[in-house]
Amino acid sequence: MFEDKITRIFVDVDDFVKDLDLFSMKKQLLGDGVARRDRKTILTLSEMMTIYIGFHVSNHTNFKSYYKDFLSVHYKHLFPNLISYERFNQSQNRLFMPLMLYINNRCLGQCTGISYVDSTTLPVCHIKREKQHKVFKGIAQKSKSTMGWFFGFKIHLIINDKGEILSFCFSRANVDDRDTKIMAIMTKEVFGKLFGDRGYIDQKLAEYLWNDGVELIYKRRKNMKSMNLSDTDKILLRKRALIETVNDELKNICSIQHTRHRSLQGFLNNAISALIAYQSFDKKPSIKISHELNDRNQLLAVA
Repeated sequence: MFEDKITRIFVDVDDFVKDLDLFSMKKQLLGDGVARRDRKTILTLSEMMTIYIGFHVSNHTNFKSYYKDFLSVHYKHLFPNLISYERFNQSQNRLFMPLMLYINNRCLGQCTGISYVDSTTLPVCHIKREKQHKVFKGIAQKSKSTMGWFFGFKIHLIINDKGEILSFCFSRANVDDRDTKIMAIMTKEVFGKLFGDRGYIDQKLAEYLWNDGVELIYKRRKNMKSMNLSDTDKILLRKRALIETVNDELKNICSIQHTRHRSLQGFLNNAISALIAYQSFDKKPSIKISHELNDRNQLLAVA
């Protein structure tokens, strides 16, 4: 089962890397003025990316155990040039840009006119150890969610009715879900109706998105007037738990969250590869919507 999954992932990643002009990409990046050797690695870029993504579909929660006790023992035939765990960790800095390009070009879904937005916490340590934590000192922040105080980051997601991720954004923990800059970035390719929870109640944000062709629909507080919603919109708003299920799978199946990070680079590589792994799932949480309803929402968005 795992061998079939990782083989399928490798084939797609390798096709992408072959189309990626790494040489021209490196020439366009800004350097620090220090000359460094750029020797060819034993493990190819496709293999390194596949190993990282494979961790999130292997049901392992510890990357070191996955690499040394699982991959190196049972699947060495898939990676005959496998290097030591320590050497692999030293080489992970070169993975961030290819992983970002891969998820943006190959993995994101298509907007159907019905989308859901939410954010979830990514704590980097226990809240009681926030002052002792050094890896993300000056970067991670303290904030409070519905589950209590935490120290770390947030990931903001927009998905469609098929459970596919349309866009994502990482932010510090104390950034508001209604931040206009984040919502503007995430809704560039989104149209139609966008459903959120009470954390997105903001008239200015609703007006801003309306001007971009996105109708923001959210749950109302008890002391607020009810929105004039159609029966269809009321049903779709009740289905907002769909994105909660996606967040749950990202945390409990894809291991997007853990507290063993040793660098910001490792945190980003882990989070992005977890999103890629989720998008590779054959079966995702979704809601059944008739084609007629889908077409009607697209027509409304165009109008």
